[in-house]
Amino acid sequence: MRGTNILALRQRKVELVKKQRALLDAAAEQERDFTESESAQYEDNIKALQRLEVQLEREEQVLAAERSMVALPDENALFSGSDPDGRGARGAGHGTHTTKQEKPFASLGEQLLAVVKASMGNSRDVDPRLVKAAASGTSESVPSDGGFLVQKDFSEMLLQRTYMSGQVSQRVFRVPISANANGVKINAIDEDSRVDGSRWGGVLAYWVNEADAFTASKPKFRQINLSLQKLIGLCYATDELLQDASALEAVIMQTFPDEMTFKVEDAIIQGTGAGQPLGILNSGAVITVAKDSGDATATVSTPDVLNMWARMWARSRQNAVWFINQDVEPKLYQLTLGSGTATQLLYTPPGGRGNEQSQFGLLLGRPVIQTEHQATLGTPGDIILADLSQYVMADKGAPQSASSLHVRFLNDETTFRFVYRVDGQPVWKKPLTPKNGTNTQSPFIALATRP
Repeated sequence: MRGTNILALRQRKVELVKKQRALLDAAAEQERDFTESESAQYEDNIKALQRLEVQLEREEQVLAAERSMVALPDENALFSGSDPDGRGARGAGHGTHTTKQEKPFASLGEQLLAVVKASMGNSRDVDPRLVKAAASGTSESVPSDGGFLVQKDFSEMLLQRTYMSGQVSQRVFRVPISANANGVKINAIDEDSRVDGSRWGGVLAYWVNEADAFTASKPKFRQINLSLQKLIGLCYATDELLQDASALEAVIMQTFPDEMTFKVEDAIIQGTGAGQPLGILNSGAVITVAKDSGDATATVSTPDVLNMWARMWARSRQNAVWFINQDVEPKLYQLTLGSGTATQLLYTPPGGRGNEQSQFGLLLGRPVIQTEHQATLGTPGDIILADLSQYVMADKGAPQSASSLHVRFLNDETTFRFVYRVDGQPVWKKPLTPKNGTNTQSPFIALATRP
């Protein structure tokens, strides 16, 4: 295969250059000239390098010709003046037309193949559309480094699939960050109590009599600081796969968004906040409800569920969703309220009465969603009641891509790297104290350990 031939020739070139350097260094270290045998070896290497350069140029010319044949317009277009590929009619005197290179890439696979070709080191083969999308920086814009951005519409499609394919990430409040920023500061009301004098962080309205003096109050603000963290995904493409742009795109569009979705959602639930988003379970906003005294080991009881629901902030109940480890699901079928003929099931599975059209089960009327990010049964995080509209996530918007022919050279694979910069944390810094009552409330409720 042509791509493999080029890689082998380039590797032989590297080895010959290393031999030349070793000869020069040995002579310089001993402060002497070449010996007769070293001189002969050096001259032989020079000739071998010259032959390799000729072979490389021929291989690259043939490879360029083979790839250009795929995009030639059909014969009718050449003579009718029609120009489906934007190349212009040949020899027909139709004037200047927009070239194919000036058009956007037709698919992500086509762009990735262009990146691979540019990374082979021949600047004459760099697609002009890649140069326009070159990444900023000292070395990233060098074609041989493969420092190119994913075309805007493709990057948006990758990002959209990352968020829409996950049941956790699609529910958060997203904030896009401008091109020249590495983070964002969001002003928020600093409110952690609803008692008089604490609402809105300090606003107080009061009843007065005629001629009474007024007492001023004002809201209190705080800032949510989000500094973009780096999430990297790697995809290895075999030489065979690189021959088919459609197949390459299918692999990238399946594996990359799925993996990015997994890591983003895992961070939303249990991220440490160090080099990654701060997750619900590690934030100061989560309320961990104590287990019912009658709980058996590794179970979920009706009192547990009702107590979690009671701690959910009332305004968040309409958006709240139950996230559970799949091992929790069998326990939900056993939850009942009342006794005898008045017994009611708390959990309605998908397809159950009144829930025929839903893909999710319902617990107290709210969706129950199984994810891989929940803790094992019986530990905090195995079941969470959360309103993710109260979780803010900022991102750069467009993942960047680069390629390398050398990382997996011996495996005959090209490496594609995708970088997604993102950060997130709960909007709440701590639970809310209600005006009346002693139990705090929050949009994020978990259940304590049931050993």
